[in-house]
Amino acid sequence: MSIQTPPRLLDLAARSLLRIEASAIAALEYLPPELFPPLFMEAFYGNHRETLKAMVQAWPFVRLPLGGLMPKPHVGTLQAVLDGLDILLAQKDCPRRCKLQILDLRNTDQNFWRMWSGARAHVRSSSPLAPVAEDRSRTEQPLAPLELFIELHFTKRTMDEFLTYLIRWVEQRKESIHLCCKKLKIISMSKENIKNILSMVQLDCVQELEVNCTWQLSTLALHAPHLSKMRNVQRIFLSHVHVSPFEEQEQEQQHVAQFTSQFLRLHHLQDLRMESPSFLEGHLNQMLRCLKTPLQSLSITHCLLTEEDVMHLSQCPNIGQLHGLDLSGVMLTEFNLEPLRVLLEKVAATLQTLDLNLCGIRDSQLEAILPALSCCSELRSFSLCGNLLSMVVIERLLHHTDGLPVLDLELYPAPRESYSPHRVLHPERLAQLQAEVLKILRDLGRPRTIWLSSSPCPHCGNDTW
Repeated sequence: MSIQTPPRLLDLAARSLLRIEASAIAALEYLPPELFPPLFMEAFYGNHRETLKAMVQAWPFVRLPLGGLMPKPHVGTLQAVLDGLDILLAQKDCPRRCKLQILDLRNTDQNFWRMWSGARAHVRSSSPLAPVAEDRSRTEQPLAPLELFIELHFTKRTMDEFLTYLIRWVEQRKESIHLCCKKLKIISMSKENIKNILSMVQLDCVQELEVNCTWQLSTLALHAPHLSKMRNVQRIFLSHVHVSPFEEQEQEQQHVAQFTSQFLRLHHLQDLRMESPSFLEGHLNQMLRCLKTPLQSLSITHCLLTEEDVMHLSQCPNIGQLHGLDLSGVMLTEFNLEPLRVLLEKVAATLQTLDLNLCGIRDSQLEAILPALSCCSELRSFSLCGNLLSMVVIERLLHHTDGLPVLDLELYPAPRESYSPHRVLHPERLAQLQAEVLKILRDLGRPRTIWLSSSPCPHCGNDTW
């Protein structure tokens, strides 16, 4: 026999009030602020659209976190709320009770609703009571422009019904609505739609930008001016930008300049990640010169760079405080790694993660950077997967990294001796070498997590100690 928790008197009162929707709407003028959230939830889940529309016009808090009530976008609810905003925006003077300034459509901050629903067990130590109290203490302020927060993730070439309706509504009210988006993610979308969306978003609100499309360099240059308006962006991820084989060198140079010059206006950028940026070869210094603040994380992967590019990287003044560096897939086989050694020495006091997977690094190159590597006292994760190194050098590597106090994850390739001259892996020989590595670790006497395998990806193997 199960015992169900009886409904609270507050919930019963809200349901009773909503049985006659006109009465509920009339009562809003006299309703204490504490009763608005539970009544709003009852109206939301009961699909009382007229009540929702009226409650928006009398909302007694600065912020309405609507997205916390609907993990999946719901057009009908959105229409009711936006209809209420339309009535509110049409009024010359802000109603006495209404303090609404922010409509938040992000699927975050469910704690606001949990608190008012009585589920206090879910409220974190940083209770939402504080922001609610702040809302109540605010004096009446002009409503317009109202801020509408949303996370924009474009994963299809066409927008769904919810986003289409919202964007059209905002477009018709540009003077009264600021569309704010802290996380902007573009996976697939037509150039025209991207242009239209970005023209409506308050770009200085964007803090994280991800563009994971297959673009030509000319397309990147076309949208580059929008980047300079994202003055508060902290993280940029850019993937698969290719140079057309038909593009002339002068035009390519112009397009690269159009993109890299935008970084001059980004004074809060901390994390820059670029995957397969084929246009960077020979142009890395052009971008590095435009960085205005020290980066915390830099990832340039799966592309070609020149030896001069790596040298410019080591000399860049805004790279000296890196916490993370990822050059996976950048072929370094023919390079003098002296610049990389200089870079590691420069970031030795801050570097926490270092990824040099699939870089074609040879024994002599790794030995050249080992002294600098052993100085990286904050290093927590180091990966060399996919490089062909001898057992002798791997043993030296283990001794150099043994003195790093916080290093807790090391990902290394199967030694070169595990392969035949034709690069065929011998599992028995690999097992013998793994046993040797295990003995070395026991002799060193410190517990360590090391992954050693022929797979270039640590998620494809399980050889760890």
